[in-house]
Amino acid sequence: MSSLDELRALLGGEPAHGQANPDDWTQVEQYVGSALPSDFKAFLDAYGSGVISRELVLFHPQGTNPLLERMRKTNEVFAERRARALSSGDSEHLPYPFHPESGGLISWGYDYSGDEHFFLPCDPDPNRWQIVTMAHEEGCEPFDGPFSSFALSWVRRLLDVDRHHGLDPAALEFLEPEDLEELVASEEIGPVQPTFEPA
Repeated sequence: MSSLDELRALLGGEPAHGQANPDDWTQVEQYVGSALPSDFKAFLDAYGSGVISRELVLFHPQGTNPLLERMRKTNEVFAERRARALSSGDSEHLPYPFHPESGGLISWGYDYSGDEHFFLPCDPDPNRWQIVTMAHEEGCEPFDGPFSSFALSWVRRLLDVDRHHGLDPAALEFLEPEDLEELVASEEIGPVQPTFEPA
């Protein structure tokens, strides 16, 4: 089973969007100067814009917040940030250029923790591109695999956390067991069930 199939199986239910139209990607791929990874396009064609596991935010070219607009804006902001860092000699946390610079990172989404996610066009075949996360205030974290493997690992990581994940440890001594159970049941703390919420 491919990582894309595993991701779909974990998310369950019927995809919200379910309409693949190659023309939707024309302007985005013209801007990028390349096709985008096929698993990324297949996922977004099936699900549309939305949020995976209440955390990872994705944009379809025809969504209410179109991918191309966000991609351009994010790439521009990070390119300017990197230019300032280079001129001040402090580019340690921004080691990669950003599109449209040759080989530059290409924005595709973000998460609610404040991290931005990019494709690293490190191969002529876009299906071999890597993922790079610009971790909030911490620099880059590369992921050696395609979009679907990245998203699958994201979903699994959120599913496998401790029951009290997300709760300040100091609060444990003040909460009754039934209060903790209520927080877990409402999914305010603990594992996050795999979901996709259309946006």
